[in-house]
Amino acid sequence: MSALFLTACGRQEPPPEPVRAVRTLVLAADSAGQSHEYAGEIRARTESRLSFRVGGKVLARKVNLGDAVRPGQVLAQMDPRDLILGQEAAQAGVAAARANRDQLGADFKRFIELREQGFISTAELERRDAAFKASQATLDQSRAQANSQGNQSSYAQLQADVAGVVTAVEVEPGMVVGAGTPVVRIAHDGPRDVVFSVPEDQLGRLQAHAAKAGALTVRLWGAAAGQAGLPAKLREVSASADPVTRTFLVKAEVAGLDAKLGQTATVRLEAPRQTDVIKLPLAAVLQQQGQSSVWVLDPAQMTLKAQAVQIAGADGNEVVIAGGLSPGREGVVAGVHVLKPGQKVQRYQAAPADVAKAAASAASR
Repeated sequence: MSALFLTACGRQEPPPEPVRAVRTLVLAADSAGQSHEYAGEIRARTESRLSFRVGGKVLARKVNLGDAVRPGQVLAQMDPRDLILGQEAAQAGVAAARANRDQLGADFKRFIELREQGFISTAELERRDAAFKASQATLDQSRAQANSQGNQSSYAQLQADVAGVVTAVEVEPGMVVGAGTPVVRIAHDGPRDVVFSVPEDQLGRLQAHAAKAGALTVRLWGAAAGQAGLPAKLREVSASADPVTRTFLVKAEVAGLDAKLGQTATVRLEAPRQTDVIKLPLAAVLQQQGQSSVWVLDPAQMTLKAQAVQIAGADGNEVVIAGGLSPGREGVVAGVHVLKPGQKVQRYQAAPADVAKAAASAASR
């Protein structure tokens, strides 16, 4: 009786794993055309941040965001009282230096006469000459300082040096700012660029294909439906990636572009068609240990093997495989995440009702 009990409590063999049905596809060589789209923004080619050359308190700001400005127009006014006092002090210094120079000049003339009469020595005359020359140098220095201080007084007004549009205002009246603190930002009138960001894995493809005629086009977001994009030319590529987004800033030039600053645009890159590639549904590709793979069927053993592949991009809803697979092999195209290497499988056979339904759906298209 105990023997029977021990036999009943013994470890039982697990039931055999059922053979899973998988949907497969015979791989064939194909061609694929790739296109990439990027969101862009219209910006001025040249944009300046204007600031005061001296520090002080801002009394008034005479422009607002979006205002058009012309060369010489006053943009902001700083309190000039301290600068005017400095200018007056410099002018007083010039007057004092001139009076000292004139006095030493008159003394030097008298000492020349005294030397000719033998009342003073040559050394004394030379000292008087040196003093006169030093006073002349002091006067020249005072004049230069007065001119510099006069320029400082004129810097109390911030003026536009080019024609453009105010795109940012960074200072308000009442603020105390230092020399060089940005006050307003002006987008210069002239050429416009389309600025967009490109991921680092696509930068090489962009630089390789953008030079070809018609490969790079720009279409404004508000353009009419069906309107073709304007041809663009790659003008500038950032030398380093953005530390946050890890993308590269790219600028493209569009001839005859009539757009407002800040307007949204779509940049489209058409790459040449690739031949001798294999296309699979998106559901056929899985990630294993950071590598893209596809399950390949061994028809002799009816088992599966994971094959690493190189993905070249997407064509619609299909993945373009550039390497790792060869035509004629049979790949699994559905349910790939529940399979494992060496698993026994069988080909999926659609029911007659499903076949008829699929045929009817295809005929109605």
